[in-house]
Amino acid sequence: MGEEIRVVLAEDQGMVLDAFAALLDLQPDVSVVATAGNGDEALAAVERHRPDILLTDIEMPGRTGLEVAAELQRAGDPVRVLIVTTFARSGYLRRAMDSGVAGYVLKDAPIAELVAALRRVQAGERVVAPELAIAAWDHADPLTERERELLREATTGASNAELARRLSLAEGTVRNYLSTAMAKLGARNRIEAANTARERGWL
Repeated sequence: MGEEIRVVLAEDQGMVLDAFAALLDLQPDVSVVATAGNGDEALAAVERHRPDILLTDIEMPGRTGLEVAAELQRAGDPVRVLIVTTFARSGYLRRAMDSGVAGYVLKDAPIAELVAALRRVQAGERVVAPELAIAAWDHADPLTERERELLREATTGASNAELARRLSLAEGTVRNYLSTAMAKLGARNRIEAANTARERGWL
């Protein structure tokens, strides 16, 4: 075995978090130095413990795993991020790669595969689950950042006028962005558009 791999583990489901931590600690070259139950805790743990790898889920309270990865990339943090998730969505994978994520594996993989992915990421490789690599380029994300932002906000039930106030935009501009997003996604209304975008990993 090589030198010890120091890991921060982020996962919002307590039983899954504990199981992952226990299984990883059985590995002679892996040490879980901290665990986190949401994205904000994950960022704080990385800053405090300076691990080699952040092993994180995507959908967590507060910041998602993808948002944490993007924040770490912006800050120039050298920690390498390995996503482990139940979501085999091409949109998520694209956003992960754009955020500098070093690996993306699925939770239903055997623990041996996860440990192998950790070791490869530690060695400087990029690791992507094979079934994801094949599907990754099936659907290009057609949304702009502003359209994505408005679709997220629209799911709160806010009116166009409320969205315009919240985002400091003209009401007509909000209506145009949402109409364009709905047209791109073939949706009849903004909630359907948001649901379609979320299913494809674009929100």
